[in-house]
Amino acid sequence: MKLTVLIDNNTLIDRYFIGEPGVSYLIEEEGKKILFDVGYSDAFIMNAGKLAIDLLDVDFLVLSHGHLDHTWGLMPLLRLYTEGMIEGLKVNKPTLVAHPFTFLTKKIDNLPEIGSLLTEDKLSGYFNLKLSREPINLTERLIFLGEIDRIHDFEDKNTIGKILKNGVEENDFLLDDSALVYKSPNGLIVITGCSHAGICNIIEYAKKVCGDERVVDVIGGFHLLNPTKEQLQETVEYFRSLQPDSVHACHCTDLNAKIALSKVSDIKEVGAGLVLEY
Repeated sequence: MKLTVLIDNNTLIDRYFIGEPGVSYLIEEEGKKILFDVGYSDAFIMNAGKLAIDLLDVDFLVLSHGHLDHTWGLMPLLRLYTEGMIEGLKVNKPTLVAHPFTFLTKKIDNLPEIGSLLTEDKLSGYFNLKLSREPINLTERLIFLGEIDRIHDFEDKNTIGKILKNGVEENDFLLDDSALVYKSPNGLIVITGCSHAGICNIIEYAKKVCGDERVVDVIGGFHLLNPTKEQLQETVEYFRSLQPDSVHACHCTDLNAKIALSKVSDIKEVGAGLVLEY
């Protein structure tokens, strides 16, 4: 498997890419191209162009959850597809994989929308929609985890704004938050967006789905932004016992959390333009 970071909050030193508060990865596995999240703007498309990555022949688009920093790049992606069609280029109709709540309206404070700007109906013209709470095999080794079991008491259980379900506003516990797992011969690579479900919950669920206790790497946002003392301490202890070969914590993982995790794990730098191969 090859994973290219198209968007992260950071960029690599002396590499002239664009960064923004968001996530987008291009994963290549078993002859398939999987786009995981699309960031906030068209920055992931610009970075892909610099890397000579063609986004017109993607096989799957996977969305980790519905928040704006992971879905608002959908609009420029549809423009890219439309312009490609106008020019007579071959444009795939990817399968879009996500949790069923991903495209519901999400609000917070005075902001009328912090979720996807595009509905399932609009997206269905460009994608084959596959919305599922259950795990889905994208390839033999790469799996979308679906809805994550939340088993750890210390993981963040706070709501973020409201979600509109069947015309009724409810507190949003981000049940749509999901992740990917890759089954390598040496163990699991867990790939997250924001980890609202809890990074430790996600890893445990990935181990359960795959029937493998070995974890090689974890890459993505850990949703450790000013976490409580208890959550940070328990997360550090979890990684101490997990002992992955490396950890690529990025996006919504603050400096204090990275420093704490570095005491028990091999924390690696992440930025737009990074390429990882497993």
